[in-house]
Parts: sequence; C-alpha cells; structure tokens
Amino acid sequence: MVKLENLEVYKLAMEVGEKIWVMVLTWDYFCKDTLGKQMVRSADSISSNISEGYGRFSYKENKQFCYFSRGSLMETKTWITKAKSRKLISEEDSQSLLSNLDLIHKKLNGYIKSIGRKNEPMTSD
Repeated sequence: MVKLENLEVYKLAMEVGEKIWVMVLTWDYFCKDTLGKQMVRSADSISSNISEGYGRFSYKENKQFCYFSRGSLMETKTWITKAKSRKLISEEDSQSLLSNLDLIHKKLNGYIKSIGRKNEPMTSD
C-alpha cells in the first residue's frame, strides 16, 4: 500500500488548501469572516477527507470519505467563483485554482476507482 503522503491526489489537495489559505490571509476582516472561512474550510476538507478515509478499516469507508472529499471540492469551486465575482481574487487566480481543482477531481475519481481492486496499490496514478 502506498503511503498517504505519497498519494498524488492528496499532495495536490494539500497544495490547493495552502494556496487558498495564503490568499485569504490578505483579505479584510469582513471578507475573511464570511467567505474566507468557508473557502478555507472546504478546501482543507478535500485533503482531510482523503486522509480520514485512508485511515479507515474498510475500502467501503475509504470510498465514502473520498465522496465527501469530492463534495468539498465542488463546494470550494463555488466559493472561488463567489470570491472572483466579489473581486476578492483575480481572474487569473480563479482560473488557476479551478484548473488545479479540475485536476484533483480527475485524480480523485481515479483513486476512488482504484480503492479495493485486487493486486493493485491504492494510488491516484
């Protein structure tokens, strides 16, 4: 079994969470307190659900947490769209984050499909 820290989907999700954290830190209090907290929480939830599922006993539980992760990913896309429309992030930053999330989405779907297959490691590649 591949270590959690070596799963590409997990590493990418961690990176997006950090990028969003750094962006939100620059916002004023009102923006951080309303939209910012929600965006950071949903972005952090992508990687945290992957890790929680990874630590579960059964493949079924692992998949379930990956589905939660996918939901958090979609929520994060919504918060990014709102942040862009409210002029808190640039078009360029928005497109970059959404592109990263699209890649994570594809990798996460591949990882979900790989969970529980015989003679195959649990990887996202």
